[in-house]
Amino acid sequence: MAEPVRVGILISGRGSNMMALVEQAQGYEVALVASDRPDAAGLAWARERGIATFALSPKGIGKAGYEAEIDAALRAAGVQVIALAGYMRLLSDAFVARWRERIVNIHPSLLPRYKGLDTHSRAIAAGDATAGCSVHVVTEELDGGAVLGQAEVSILPGDTADTLAARVLVAEHALYPRILAEYVSR
Repeated sequence: MAEPVRVGILISGRGSNMMALVEQAQGYEVALVASDRPDAAGLAWARERGIATFALSPKGIGKAGYEAEIDAALRAAGVQVIALAGYMRLLSDAFVARWRERIVNIHPSLLPRYKGLDTHSRAIAAGDATAGCSVHVVTEELDGGAVLGQAEVSILPGDTADTLAARVLVAEHALYPRILAEYVSR
């Protein structure tokens, strides 16, 4: 049987999608959880489960210096694929190029609709019947890579951005681990 693919997960906060990826891992193992916020709650959660962690604030070292450090940590951990899970920094074109076709992300909309931020309020304001989430390959274009899978969530009468976000998050936790497992097994 083949060795599982080693995945590095980048987070900026609590990392609920990271937790789902760890708990539902099939065909991959989480080799490193890294964050741009040394106080990210998800780092403690990962450490409690024996997962290696790396944390570095980009303040004072610049984007290129920060990305060089995170790249070195990912490579030292033997990471083959990167999963972004609530990672709120834009990656440089150079970083994306070094990891071409090996970075995936979950986005809280049905791409190509509502790239960027405020996806739930934008879907509600547009009068959409459904919202959802998409797992996609990361490219230099913001939320522009190939969509690997999606899950739809109905927008209910009276929904707010927060109530819709809570239901979309449940869909994310089911979709992301399944799509990542499919992606690493290709």
